[in-house]
Amino acid sequence: MSKIYYLMFLFLITKILAQSDSASVTFNVIVHQSPDTNSIYIAGNHELLGYWKPDHTELKNIENNIWSITLRFPRGIAIEYKYTKGTWAREAIYKEGVVPGNSTLKVNTDTTVIVQVLKWRDESEIVMKGKITGNVKYHKNITGHNIKKRDVIVWLPPGYDDDYHTRYPVLYMHDGQNLMDPKTAAFKVDWQIDEVADSLIRRGMIRPLIVVGIYNTSDRMREYTNSETGRAYMKFVVETLKPLIDSTYRTYPEREHTSTGGSSAGGLISFMLLWEYSHIFSKAACLSPAFKIDEIDYVSEVLAYQGDKKDILIYMDNGGLDLDAKLQAGIDEMIQALEFLGYKSKIDYHWFQDPDAAHNEAAWSKRIWRPLKLFYEIN
Repeated sequence: MSKIYYLMFLFLITKILAQSDSASVTFNVIVHQSPDTNSIYIAGNHELLGYWKPDHTELKNIENNIWSITLRFPRGIAIEYKYTKGTWAREAIYKEGVVPGNSTLKVNTDTTVIVQVLKWRDESEIVMKGKITGNVKYHKNITGHNIKKRDVIVWLPPGYDDDYHTRYPVLYMHDGQNLMDPKTAAFKVDWQIDEVADSLIRRGMIRPLIVVGIYNTSDRMREYTNSETGRAYMKFVVETLKPLIDSTYRTYPEREHTSTGGSSAGGLISFMLLWEYSHIFSKAACLSPAFKIDEIDYVSEVLAYQGDKKDILIYMDNGGLDLDAKLQAGIDEMIQALEFLGYKSKIDYHWFQDPDAAHNEAAWSKRIWRPLKLFYEIN
């Protein structure tokens, strides 16, 4: 066998083996033609789907009203996706008056998915109304040094306006537009922390608390990671926002009554605020935290710490699907780092895993009761 034929043989064998570990998924979209139906995209939680960028992966028009694309994914992964016309303001709708959740598919074999789009959001008469439970206040365009302006939503517990002497602990949370209001949530699915907290409080399971939701900006990843912008964001929370909240609402300003929380990169910045400002915060809820993945590595910062053991309480959790599965190694390393420094499970930190959960607001809404109960349980 000549060298050229041998190399071609190796190439074909390699290609066959690679394909055996993957499966093709064909997405077919049937649409009602409209004058501007010239581009349709699929966005989702995989690099082939643009990691939710709404105009990244374009389908091809194969017939009058049928659009299609075929992609190969590793077998066994779970993908989540939606269809758009290029922006999240123009996503597909399958039921009149309802903005859908993510479609999901576990890739095991070659598959064809067929959907029929009723309308696109901008063509429908949908008006997303906020379904906020309880009393909220808004603070618009708050300015911080070296970071972008942002809005803040403040959720007040039941009974706040009935007793003008009672003070409350405060939970500062990131990605604030995703917490309480489906109208402002990135994918129109919110954490429902307002409903969860209201229910736990009314059932006497936790102390009443104030939740401060800090909106993100287009600089989210820089603000929520160990960067110059991230440090400016932390200073904004500590030096600008917290004094504003403490002077406006009846809070307990002390560190033992001040917590922070978030998910993904928001889980990382929550940990960073607790770790680097432990004189301000005493607790952090880190849901699906990005402690160490790709260029992000805060585990090494923790391992480099040489001071006294901090008086802190950490809640961590994650799912077992898609990005949450990839975050697992970093979470494991963070737990090992904490234990190396003398922090104990069930005392200084708590970790929970839901192996069937993906990386999204719907999953976090199902787990947010856990840190609320851990931090604010009535003994």
